[in-house]
Amino acid sequence: MATPIGPLPDAEDRLRDIRAITDAALSYLSADAFLTELLGRVKASLDADTAAVLLLDASGRQLIATAASGLEEEVRQGVHILVGQGFAGRIAAEARPVALDHVDHTSVLNPILWEKGIRSLIGVPLLVNGAVIGVLHVGSLSRREFGTDDVTLLQLAAERAALAVQSLRSRDDLAAATALQQSLLPSELPTVPGVEVAARYVPGHGRVGGDWYDVFTLPSGQLCVVMGDVAGSGLPAAVIMGRMRSALRAYALETRDPAEVLRRLDRKMQHFESDVMATVSYTVADPGTGRLDIASAGHFPPVVAVPGRNAVLADIAVGVPIGVADDPPRLTTTIGLAPGTVLGQFTDGLVERRGALIDDRLALLCRTITPAPPESVCVAVMGTLVGREPVGDDVALLVLRWQPPDWA
Repeated sequence: MATPIGPLPDAEDRLRDIRAITDAALSYLSADAFLTELLGRVKASLDADTAAVLLLDASGRQLIATAASGLEEEVRQGVHILVGQGFAGRIAAEARPVALDHVDHTSVLNPILWEKGIRSLIGVPLLVNGAVIGVLHVGSLSRREFGTDDVTLLQLAAERAALAVQSLRSRDDLAAATALQQSLLPSELPTVPGVEVAARYVPGHGRVGGDWYDVFTLPSGQLCVVMGDVAGSGLPAAVIMGRMRSALRAYALETRDPAEVLRRLDRKMQHFESDVMATVSYTVADPGTGRLDIASAGHFPPVVAVPGRNAVLADIAVGVPIGVADDPPRLTTTIGLAPGTVLGQFTDGLVERRGALIDDRLALLCRTITPAPPESVCVAVMGTLVGREPVGDDVALLVLRWQPPDWA
């Protein structure tokens, strides 16, 4: 066994290099590219032959090889290590540094490491707020015992790497969620004779949630309006939102009954996405007659503004949200619209505010929605209920007015 190396005379210089690359990389590198560049610096600073980072997957049960220097095949082959098993798995499970001066199948689970000829290894956990998010390890092709200074330097690098990865992942997730959500919102509202439609969508301040709206026509010419809100935020909520949107559109082609569409959607989500909860309102409108068929899974009723009357929340059956009960009853409510009537659908981000009673906010929304052109209604609602303050949650608003061609 080799003699432990003593204090590193250039440890501060090495750490300065690592700090420099960490800080500079944040502004322009992806998480993977940042890790690859950092590993090169770590390997050089410790005079090691290999360096690698494995990050926990979404389940938190296994580590995935994400970046490497001198050990690139780990990443190319998609190495997975269960937490608690092997060298890296032990570090993740125990959340502490582990060193090996003998590498073979008895001490290391991944055969790439001993087939590479690595003789000695040292690894440390990547921690964020005390929670393990991955493992950083370096290896030597010659037998050596890594010293205290090596461990300290590796831990400092791991600390900065963990924070940087968390920050970069959050930034990348936000960008991906924003792009995904924007791609799933209608790029253009359909033109249907007898119906005017306008919409607004504003993401929550500094984050993206699972709110969405959809407007499309059926082969029969009927207009379909969807307003939904997936619990949660960020990329996971946006992904679920996309899956729900696609599934609902498919079911809408199979049956005209909104309640049956929501029942099928609920069954699908509970089977494939068992931990998802969402509220959804689905409306089928007949432009020729002004008939609306509405079903709601835990979502706010729409506001109805009839010419000559005060706007009110529609008196409809509201069932339980998607994902909370096993095949609950779903009911469709039919409403007949008088010519010139405006229907306003919205998500909770429009009416919920800290310190304000929800009933007061709903009453304000009803006072603001009038039987006017939908675009002007959207302007009035957003100006009154959102105003100048940044919103904490997503806001989606959809306004529809039934105005048959022969109505004056």
